[in-house]
Amino acid sequence: MRTSQYLISSLKEVPKEAAVESHRLMLRAGMIRQIASGVYTWLPTGMRVLSKVKKIVREEMDKTGALEIAMPMVQPAELWKESGRYTKYGPELCRFKDRKENEFALGPTHEEVVTDIARREIKSARQLPMCLYQIQNKFRDEIRPRFGIMRGREFLMKDAYSFHIDKASLEKTYNDMYNAYSNVFTRMGLEFRPVEADTGSIGGNHSHEFQALADAGEDTIAWSDGSSYAANIEMAEALAPTYDREAPKADYSEVATPGCHTVDEAAKALGLPSNQVLKSLIVHGNKNEDGKYELVMICLCGNHELNEVKAIHIDGINDPLEMATEEEINEFTGAHTGSLGPVGFKGRILVDRTADKMSNFACGANKTGFHLINVNWDKDISNYEVFDLRNVEEGDQSPDGKGTLHLRKGIEVGQVFMLGTKYSEAMSATVKDESGKDIPMIMGCYGIGVTRAIAAVIEQHHDDRGIVWPEAIAPFKVAIVAIKLNKSEEVKATAEKLYADLQAQGVDVLFDDRDERPGVMFADIELMGIPHIITVGEKSLKEGSIEYKLRKTGVKENIALAAALETILSKLEK
Repeated sequence: MRTSQYLISSLKEVPKEAAVESHRLMLRAGMIRQIASGVYTWLPTGMRVLSKVKKIVREEMDKTGALEIAMPMVQPAELWKESGRYTKYGPELCRFKDRKENEFALGPTHEEVVTDIARREIKSARQLPMCLYQIQNKFRDEIRPRFGIMRGREFLMKDAYSFHIDKASLEKTYNDMYNAYSNVFTRMGLEFRPVEADTGSIGGNHSHEFQALADAGEDTIAWSDGSSYAANIEMAEALAPTYDREAPKADYSEVATPGCHTVDEAAKALGLPSNQVLKSLIVHGNKNEDGKYELVMICLCGNHELNEVKAIHIDGINDPLEMATEEEINEFTGAHTGSLGPVGFKGRILVDRTADKMSNFACGANKTGFHLINVNWDKDISNYEVFDLRNVEEGDQSPDGKGTLHLRKGIEVGQVFMLGTKYSEAMSATVKDESGKDIPMIMGCYGIGVTRAIAAVIEQHHDDRGIVWPEAIAPFKVAIVAIKLNKSEEVKATAEKLYADLQAQGVDVLFDDRDERPGVMFADIELMGIPHIITVGEKSLKEGSIEYKLRKTGVKENIALAAALETILSKLEK
């Protein structure tokens, strides 16, 4: 491709709206342009990267025996109502009506559609297992689209769905997909970790996420330095302390703490460390006969954070997790949210494992502007339940008992699920077993965020000059920069021949034939992240050579013109 025939839309200025490096560089390198909040047009450079990533994904999916299909983004609401997700999914599901008042949704995922296909097309258990996949745009009406394509509303996704007669068959396909995903992300040049994950709104009973390690990630993953254990922090178990509580020292007493609304403020006023002050939160439980939510108190050490996913997995807690309003709390306890505690609380009390080991602690008095000190479990609060409710922290013991935990930020680029029969039962997607009985097919679900994975690669592969693409997904493998092309016949002839020879070898080449200053040309090529850069100029040609530069290291070398093609080809990945 010649730059004179190509759309280079590079930007010199850093876009103000971009908060992470991948967003900044995708805009500056002319890969994408925003057309609406969270919705982007992909320009030629971006499309070339996108095409190469899709090719890798297709190759690895096809190796597993999965079959490619194309399902519509516009989905009938009836299918979502069958599965029960039409109302449960939430506002991220974009709902609308056509001119005949039929209800539809823009697909954020395709479990319902593919289950409908399976119940229509799979007639016999002999056709199983079967895995269907697609690479298609999705739409989720994100509340706060941000970070460019990393958290957009419209995005490209590879989603696959498998159907089975038994669990053993599902486990085999799950492992095949797990390995295929590892291959995809390795070929893309990503540093990643597969981690145990929550199944979220998709459902199912077992899941792994593939997390690309990056400071810009929105997820936190916990990994052990003594084993292969790794999990999303949502799923990482915080083990119960092995020490015993101290004995009570005195009866509790009330202390005035005016203006204290947080744990840190109360700790300072009481002269205690924050881990000796109980954090008491009130959330919605189930609705009672009057249609009002029951109020449930969750208690943690003051220096710990609530893990919402763990909380909603407890029977009787509303999903999604909702904090009680100030009005609800005042009506139920008569106190401000900053003065809450379990002593005398009339509702259900859930206590984190670590908080359960606290003794002689301080907590809110359920009386605005007051706290209690020297409070003890069992002695002062008898009716409570103990659960794992907190986020793990750096240095905690690994749940498998091997080593300690460390925390890293990650970008979720893929996830695999064992769905079980959640959708097939709800939508009557059955086959006959050996006895002739209709049984629901067992399902698996496997997704790759194709566009998000590209952003993750950039987060891991960039420098102060621009993107540094892994060769497998670079928009072009080689760039030829011809200096003063229109003023030197020798430069022009050499560059043209090298361009033709590389193309004949099937190499993706960008030939910069613009009448521009060398600084402008090099800045664009490096910003675009092309791995191998060849410079053809009069000075080096007089010495019978051309200049080669490896974008990743910045190292330059002169290579003999007579052996230029062979030398360049030897430097490319096979």
